[in-house]
Amino acid sequence: MEKQFPKNVRQIGNVSDSPKIYVEDYVDTFLNQLCDKTEEEPQGAFLIGEKGMTDGQDCVYISGALKISDIKREGNKVDLPEETMEKAMKECKEYFGNKALLGWCLIFPGHAMAVDEQMASVHEKQFPEENSIFVIKDPKEKEELFFAYKYKDLMQINGHYVYYEKNPDMQNYMISTRKENKVTPSEPVADRAAKDFRNLVREKLEKSDQKQNNKVLYAASTLLLVVILVIGVTMVNNYDKIKAVQTSIEKLSASVAGEGTTKTDEKVTAGEEKNAVNEEDIQEAVGSAYDAEEGIYTVQKGDTLASISKKIYGDLSQVNAIKKMNGLSNGNLIYIGQKLLLP
Repeated sequence: MEKQFPKNVRQIGNVSDSPKIYVEDYVDTFLNQLCDKTEEEPQGAFLIGEKGMTDGQDCVYISGALKISDIKREGNKVDLPEETMEKAMKECKEYFGNKALLGWCLIFPGHAMAVDEQMASVHEKQFPEENSIFVIKDPKEKEELFFAYKYKDLMQINGHYVYYEKNPDMQNYMISTRKENKVTPSEPVADRAAKDFRNLVREKLEKSDQKQNNKVLYAASTLLLVVILVIGVTMVNNYDKIKAVQTSIEKLSASVAGEGTTKTDEKVTAGEEKNAVNEEDIQEAVGSAYDAEEGIYTVQKGDTLASISKKIYGDLSQVNAIKKMNGLSNGNLIYIGQKLLLP
């Protein structure tokens, strides 16, 4: 079945060249973060995805990226050792299944934004297939150039697309390797999170107890009113019996008031016990969805970024931070089972 063009896309540059290059947003975010972390030594990433024809046009869909473990450098020349390629093959299969290595991205501080003879030689050796991709980035100027391997040469492609879709493979790779790759900064907010969440749990328990008490009193009042109406209608013509009814009502009122007071006291006591929330209560309330040690939250049914922030931190202050850490351009595009990094 022929692959369809992605629906949610953002155009970068002039896209009239062939092949059409589509870079998934998580990949674009990963490459940009890697670029920001590059200082003096060159770094890079292997590009993962698939190639094919869509509506008669050659297209390359880059849906994954793996950080290159080792780039050999001699002066301004770089090389990709065979052991590095073998490791990339294994990681590609581990994280991205049957998808293929389509090319590579090189982040080379101080190097001209152009392909030199050594880069072309490395690419031809490791990625000799038609329409394989090479990307060079300048970490200082924040510039990038795309090339496609055609006619035995790397030809510059003047534009590409960034597209948006669910990409659990790339997201899981970013989360699993974030400590090694150092592309996802975080701030220690555990103490604040625990404090805010305890307050949130206490407030909810207090509201729940108050609602329960109101229900008990309302039920008792309703019952009393029904008793008054039934007895009053059947005995309205008998003064003596009315006096007896009045006495009964007074006793019943006193009894209900006493019972209500007892139940209220019991509820208050239970509420005080519930309010003794500790760290175990917090973890139990969040459930297995949140791994506090790793800082990873698994999206549950009905979750939004706002509800996750409220649930973990007690307010909405971390919504933008969660979006940024997970490369989410649209905070509403999350799905059940998705893993999110939390600050």
